Order: sequence, then C-alpha cells, then structure tokens
Amino acid sequence: MTAQHSKLWHLEQINLFKNLSEEELEELDKLAVMKSADKNQFIYFPKEPSKILFFLKQGRIKIGSYSADGKEIIKAILYPGEVFGEMGIVGEESRKDFAVAMDADTRMCTLNVEEFKEMMNSNPELSLELTKTIGEKLRNIERRLESLIFKDARERIIDFMKEMAEKYGKKIGVETLVKHDLTHQDIANLTATSRQTVTTVLNDLKDKDLIYMERKRFLIRSLEGLV
Repeated sequence: MTAQHSKLWHLEQINLFKNLSEEELEELDKLAVMKSADKNQFIYFPKEPSKILFFLKQGRIKIGSYSADGKEIIKAILYPGEVFGEMGIVGEESRKDFAVAMDADTRMCTLNVEEFKEMMNSNPELSLELTKTIGEKLRNIERRLESLIFKDARERIIDFMKEMAEKYGKKIGVETLVKHDLTHQDIANLTATSRQTVTTVLNDLKDKDLIYMERKRFLIRSLEGLV
C-alpha cells in the first residue's frame, strides 16, 4: 500500500466521510495531512488558534480542560473514526480544551478549517453530517451535566459503564465485553468522582457478580441488571 493510497484509505474510515463520493474523497485526500503522535503527547492546548480539524484513525484521544486549581477534567475519550477540534468550524477562535494522545502510534488526518468550510459549502450532506456530530457531542455534555446534578457517584459510574458498553461493547450472549484501557483515575475524572470511589464501586459490583474485571477490560453480566 503506497503512502497516497494509505491516506485515502484512512479517510474512508472516518464516520463523517462515509457518504462522500470517490471524487470528493480524492479531493479531500489532496488537502489532508497525515500526522502521528506518541502516548501522552498533546495534540493541542487551550488558547491555541482553532484552525485545524482532526480525524482520528488509530488510537484514542483524550479531550479535557483544567480547573482553576489545576485539576484535570476529562470531557471525552475519542476512538477511531471520530472528529475533534471541530469547533473552529462554528466560530471558535481559540481552543477551550486540550487534546492528548492516549496510545502509542496514534494516527490522524488533519485539515485546515477554511478548506473544510469550502468543502461544506459545495456539499450540503457533509455540512449536515458535521452538524449532527456537533449536536451529538452537545447532547452528551448535557447528559453528563444532568448526571452531575441529579445522580450520586455510584449512579454516575454505572451510567459511564453502560455508555461504554453501548458504544464499544461486544455482545457475548446476554453479557457485554468492553475493552477500555482506562485507569480508575481516568474513570474518576470522567464521572466527577474520586479514584477511591471508583475502586469501591467497581469492587462492590464485582463482589455482587454484576461485572467481571480484568486489566483493560470488564464484562457486564447484564446491562439491565447493572444497578
């Protein structure tokens, strides 16, 4: 596989581009730049100009920010096929969050915001798909905010596990296997709890045989029974 074909193949795997024609993908291929990052390498920082879009092909990306006292707040964990840095399309001039690679050899395609805007102007379907993507992210943020207000720590951790299962889990009969590679501190940051609380809740669920845990994965016996 040549470098050119490799880049085009990567682009074809991005969710946002699933309805593009071959000609449109080839045009995108000419504009996009492939980049890679090592584990824990920052892709961008807060206050940087929002001039570049990123399309994740391999590895995971952590999106977050820092509180006034320096505490890390994780807003999302992104997986291959997802887009990030897209708020520049809707008028964000500088980044509000940071993006950091969670895995070695993380790979992504990048595209200039202004060039992507031109593509959207000539392709209403692409514009609609991006609008749907941004809308879904905003709904996720709204759900998390409601969870923080109305649910206790245990409920938030269980909701997170169910969300992971629904998005990335593999059904094995009535059970669901989730490969995640997240630390207890990562889960704590995602659910606005503490590492100790996460450990306590997971151990309790394991003791009740509601889940089975191994390093980098957990098995949910029944999504309906996980309470």
